[in-house]
Amino acid sequence: MTKRKKRSDRNHLIYGITCETTGEQYIGVTVMKKSAQWKTLYERWQGHLYKAYVTQEQWELPATIRKYGYEAFSLSILDVVRGKKAAFAAEAALINSSNTKLNTRKKQSA
Repeated sequence: MTKRKKRSDRNHLIYGITCETTGEQYIGVTVMKKSAQWKTLYERWQGHLYKAYVTQEQWELPATIRKYGYEAFSLSILDVVRGKKAAFAAEAALINSSNTKLNTRKKQSA
């Protein structure tokens, strides 16, 4: 049995998460499931909530979710890009040109 090659030409969803209380943003990218953009985004949001409440990740987005509660956030679809390299390049460009304070890791207190 031959091993199947991973596809690199899939559609990727670039999305934004905004804390309505502070106006701070997070921009992310995820592989899109078929053509269901909002379902893909909702599933990715559930992953962020898991990191915030269950694994207690110590970076800006999960910490901010814990601080303000998940109700304080809005989700948006920013773009759909075909291909992994193009998607990550588009995400990086959006991060560099936006108020994405939630994309950084939280500094550990000593």
